[in-house]
Amino acid sequence: MKQLFASFRRSFSARLSLWVVLFAALVFLVSLVYSSFVARRYVQKEAVLRASQVLENSVLRLANILEDVQLSADYLEWLVYRHLDEPDLMLEYSRNTVLGTPSLNGCSVSFEPDFFPGRHYFSAYSGYKDDVMQSVQEGSEDYQYFYLDWYLQPKLLNQPCWTEPYSDWESDDAADLQTEMQVSYCKPLTVADGRYIGCISLDISLKWLSETLSSVKPYPNSYSILVSRGGTFLVHPDPERLFYETIFTQGLLEPVSDQTILGKSMQAQETGMQSLTIGNERSYVFYTPVKTTGWSMAIVCPESDIFGGLDRFRWVVAGIGLLGLLLLFFTCFRVVGRSVKPLRELAVQAEDIASGHFDTALPEVTRSDELGTLSRSFAHMQTSLVSYMDELTRTTASRVRIEGELQIAREIQKGMVPRVFPPFPGRKDIDLFASIDPAKEVGGDLYDYFIQKDSLYFCIGDVSGKGIPASLFMAVARTLFRVLGQQQLPAADMARQINETLSEGNDQLMFVTMFIGIVNLKTGSLDFCNCGHNPPVIFPEKGRARFLDCKPNAAIGAVPGYVYEGESIASVKGTPLFLYTDGLNEAENRAQAQFGEDRLLSTLNSHPFDGAEAVVERMGRAVAAHVGDNERSDDMTMLCLAVS
Repeated sequence: MKQLFASFRRSFSARLSLWVVLFAALVFLVSLVYSSFVARRYVQKEAVLRASQVLENSVLRLANILEDVQLSADYLEWLVYRHLDEPDLMLEYSRNTVLGTPSLNGCSVSFEPDFFPGRHYFSAYSGYKDDVMQSVQEGSEDYQYFYLDWYLQPKLLNQPCWTEPYSDWESDDAADLQTEMQVSYCKPLTVADGRYIGCISLDISLKWLSETLSSVKPYPNSYSILVSRGGTFLVHPDPERLFYETIFTQGLLEPVSDQTILGKSMQAQETGMQSLTIGNERSYVFYTPVKTTGWSMAIVCPESDIFGGLDRFRWVVAGIGLLGLLLLFFTCFRVVGRSVKPLRELAVQAEDIASGHFDTALPEVTRSDELGTLSRSFAHMQTSLVSYMDELTRTTASRVRIEGELQIAREIQKGMVPRVFPPFPGRKDIDLFASIDPAKEVGGDLYDYFIQKDSLYFCIGDVSGKGIPASLFMAVARTLFRVLGQQQLPAADMARQINETLSEGNDQLMFVTMFIGIVNLKTGSLDFCNCGHNPPVIFPEKGRARFLDCKPNAAIGAVPGYVYEGESIASVKGTPLFLYTDGLNEAENRAQAQFGEDRLLSTLNSHPFDGAEAVVERMGRAVAAHVGDNERSDDMTMLCLAVS
């Protein structure tokens, strides 16, 4: 397998053929995805239209059934009022009503207890059993109908209404007739003074209603559901859920589930469409209300029915496309392989030349296309290679010499700044430590210090630019600091004289930012001048480290004749100083985030002052952790001083 993969990587024709096939595959894939998206939108639109039409027809059919029931109830009411003094006719009227209305499963005309003299119970009921019509007077001690919902509901509402699903099981005489779940249209019977005397109840078998409404469906696996005003299923394909569950049952554990939202929309008598997961399958549900009843009807269409044909077509197209891509790969491989045969021969000769045999003879190529041009160019390259190798040898030797000289310059520059710590072993009142880390072989940062007549002179600086020019400018600035310090001049005068010397003949417009300080070791007073440099950080005896407030002065060498202003602090005994160049606070990581002044202060405040060397080393570790493996672009110098 590894040998096959290696051979494939070495074969230009195989790789080119693969790229051609990949591009073709990308175009094919984009086309397939786009066409599938457009086709899916079209199929979805057609499904909405088809399902909406079926739903509209089903609701219209249901409305006709319910209207027939209500008309039958109106006619039966008219007959009952005309013959209230003839109770025996009620059985005949209920029987004729059921026979005359095909959608009815039963009918009862029920009266208040003792409405008819000598008859405490009277409820004339007619219904089918085994397709045979039977009529009974169903009221008895065992079946006190006037306590049941279908009787009480119109009595309390004083208006016609449809009941929730129920089944009468109580009556011994009627139990054999009413064993199916049903809903009833109940209409109250009242006399002239408004007194309730009974009700008419017309029953519809929910089994028959479910079969009737489910007979027409837009797709093979789609089905209809019908819910009552309270959300109970009146029509549903699953017998275990029919009549005993509501549309909210499945969403009890998830109050904001898709099915709960659907149920609330149907209860609110809204019309619409919703996509949700029913069972383990995604389906589209189209719903609309059934006027006058408070019911709502819906048609559920599984996605597999709607998009099944489209998915099968997509797989067929994908298979054909895959076969075409394989044929395209093998065709390209053969054609390209023949075309690049001279190129393979040239590659063998080039490998021989690369191994050091510069006099290897190249094959004769008479072609005028790109391969011929390449062969002639390669022959010219072979001629130039020997002279180039000679030149490279001389250049390499010169570079080695320059690198050696730069290394010597680095060591010389290191020798120009003090590197022995502690710097004054005989003095216990001075704790000083410094470090310098150039970004290149030589840099432009500097620090220095010395003691002159009970005064400690110190400075830190950063020259503009990098490399050898900056290092030379730094050397002159450091020498001037030493010479002027021996003259015991104040810090501002030292800055002025260094500025005048470096400004003279400064055609390169170089400058150096410096902080010059003089500490009287007896009194602890500090005389300093900040020449455009970063302000030092001081460690008060009480409180947290902070930046020292300094007057703004120009950098040294930038403005000839500039008058520098010095400043002083009465005593810095017990108050350490931390000085640094901008290579510290401007150090960046790979995300180009700088170390920053806030992180500088937080690092110093993370530990109490425990010695100058510890402070410098801790800060160096913090900067290194921030920068990580990113290459530094500036020199970084630190100096920490504490006088006691």
